[in-house]
Amino acid sequence: MAVKMAIIGMGGMAGWHYKNVSEKVPEIQIVGAYDIREEAKKNIDELGLKNYASPEEIYADKEIDLVLIATPNDVHKNYAIACLEAGKNVLCEKPVTLNTQELEEVIAVANKTGKLFTIHQNRRWDSDYLTVKKILADGILNDLYRIETKVQGSRQFVHGWRGYKINGGGMVLDWGIHLLDQLLDLFPDKVKSVHAHFHQIVMPEVEDDFTANLMFESGVSAIVNVSMSAFIVQPRWQLFAKDGTAKIHNWDVEGEIIKLSNADEMEWAEDIVYTSAGPTRSMAPRPSSTVENIPLPVVQGDWLDLHRNIVDVLNGKGDIIVTHEQALRRMKVVDAIFESAKIGAAVVCDI
Repeated sequence: MAVKMAIIGMGGMAGWHYKNVSEKVPEIQIVGAYDIREEAKKNIDELGLKNYASPEEIYADKEIDLVLIATPNDVHKNYAIACLEAGKNVLCEKPVTLNTQELEEVIAVANKTGKLFTIHQNRRWDSDYLTVKKILADGILNDLYRIETKVQGSRQFVHGWRGYKINGGGMVLDWGIHLLDQLLDLFPDKVKSVHAHFHQIVMPEVEDDFTANLMFESGVSAIVNVSMSAFIVQPRWQLFAKDGTAKIHNWDVEGEIIKLSNADEMEWAEDIVYTSAGPTRSMAPRPSSTVENIPLPVVQGDWLDLHRNIVDVLNGKGDIIVTHEQALRRMKVVDAIFESAKIGAAVVCDI
């Protein structure tokens, strides 16, 4: 059965959905869209879509099976609840809501109506992330103790509503939610503490640079950073394990893995080595004969697999990948990040 979809909020991300779903997911037919902006209404007409005059017209359209919500973050909750109560299935852009309480309200309505409600956490299909996932799943590195995930740039600019607190702007809910979704997908064990720091370098209302330190029950620590004022960017990923280190520099998955090959050959360990920093044992370079350079096991992903999953679920052929339980866990960590930044101290939790 073909799934007929309407869009609420025809901005940049909705444009991506329209172009790629129309071209590559024939099982979904995009019927029309609604937006309050005149330029967006003109774009809807130019695309040959039905130009809904109000959200209520979408709710009442019996042809529509699925609604994509791609509005500013602060109205996700109200649109999602209205769509669900109208008998529509919902795909909501991230962040699904502004906090856990809002999300719980939406999930309660989804459970009551029995309609599908999921979130466009598309970066679970990023190649860099899938490569990290494979490194850990295949045991290429063992006894991981720290992971760092960072998205950095220097444009010092955000478009439109993303710079306003009332709309749910800022880097935690913009990029941070993606990085947290990936991390929490990697590590199912409980987050025991969160310590966050916010900076407002160029944006007066919301954080444009944040760092969050997460400690997992397993003992793995994670560093998450998003910065809009990094003129020299750090690696996209770094993994630190007892038997090696992995680094992924960028979205193109360029990087390397350095792993122990002869860990037991420690005769050299007591030698003093004279470096530019002076004589040292502890930080002396390791002999090259004791390590090996392993290429990254690059995995390719496809964002549209999420849309294909939705089609399967609506046709009774599978389970949804991005679940309510996962979304709640992400939002609880987001709440802890905001709380930690507010009080200037770590938040002890059990998430």
